[in-house]
Formats: sequence, structure tokens, C-alpha cells
Amino acid sequence: MTEQMLALGRTEVWIAIAVMTAVTVFSRLGGYWLMAYVPVTPRVRRMLDALPGAIIISAIAPVVLNGGPVVILAIAAAIGVTLIKRNDFIAVMTGMGVAALARLAGISG
Repeated sequence: MTEQMLALGRTEVWIAIAVMTAVTVFSRLGGYWLMAYVPVTPRVRRMLDALPGAIIISAIAPVVLNGGPVVILAIAAAIGVTLIKRNDFIAVMTGMGVAALARLAGISG
């Protein structure tokens, strides 16, 4: 057995997983609960509509800054396909394909 498989049998691992699950659930439910008290004006609606893009950018930015040329090529390709095709699935597949081809071509980073 590997160390990871042995670790799953330990009680503290399951406690940590349960606590992380509870925090995630309560964070999401808390957001819905709080938004029940916020009037949804046109300004708030625009903010909520922009939120998914802001979250994606905040997740991608550190990867792009630290990822090197392969990551930059893959993300640029995915963004380009997203703008042209408006299909997230095709964009992800394109990004993965570009990254694989770049690595196959010997581009490092």
C-alpha cells in the first residue's frame, strides 16, 4: 500500500476532510443567506454577472505569472477559442492540446 492509501485510514484525515467539507458548505450557504438581505439593483446584477470572470482571472493570474511559455501559450489559445467559439469545453480542450503539443515540441516551462 502507498502512503496515501494508508493515510486515508487515519481518523484525523477523515476529521480534516469533514471539517473542510463543512466549511465549504457553510460558506456557500452563508453567501446565499447574506444575498437574501441585499436588494438586487441593476448595479448589483452587473457585479454578480461579472463575478465568474473575476474568479477565473484571479485563479489563472498566478499560474500565468509563474507558469512559463507553455502555460502562456495554452491559456492564450484557450482565451482565443473562447472569444471566437464561445464554448468553454472547446476552449479547455484547445488549451490542453496546445500545452501537450508545446511540450512535445520541446518547449519547457
